[in-house]
Amino acid sequence: MPNLPSHCTQIDITSTDNPTDTTVPQQKNTSSQSEVVAVLKEILATQKKSCDLLSDVLKHVSFQQRQRAAELQTWRENNPYVAQACRKAAKGLSHVHTDFLTTLAEEAAESAEDFTDSDYALGEFIDRYGPRLAHFNGVMQLLSQLAMPEDENQN
Repeated sequence: MPNLPSHCTQIDITSTDNPTDTTVPQQKNTSSQSEVVAVLKEILATQKKSCDLLSDVLKHVSFQQRQRAAELQTWRENNPYVAQACRKAAKGLSHVHTDFLTTLAEEAAESAEDFTDSDYALGEFIDRYGPRLAHFNGVMQLLSQLAMPEDENQN
């Protein structure tokens, strides 16, 4: 077996039906069983390493998420009026956002055949709606994240 990283394994599964093999069948069976056991132990060890690595990654990611959530909550508590204003703005803009998406979807449905036939028509559509949609989505995401949750709003 070539030198592979510890997380990579190679198993030879080629047939060994060799007519010149004079090994007693019982010895062959014991030998192959011990090889299978060794391979299974190696697979188990590799899976354990994978599980340990995944567990470490999960701990790291969840720690970062908890830290971000705590920082955001602290910001909301220190800036309650801004957080409430963000909530009201997000609520109001969500209706505008829905109308905008409806208009975009209707126009896309009406012009779908034109988009297939003409790159220019598709480019015009994307130029008209793309930047506004990207900016609008960014604003909505920011307002939603900074907004004070509704249950805290009603103190």
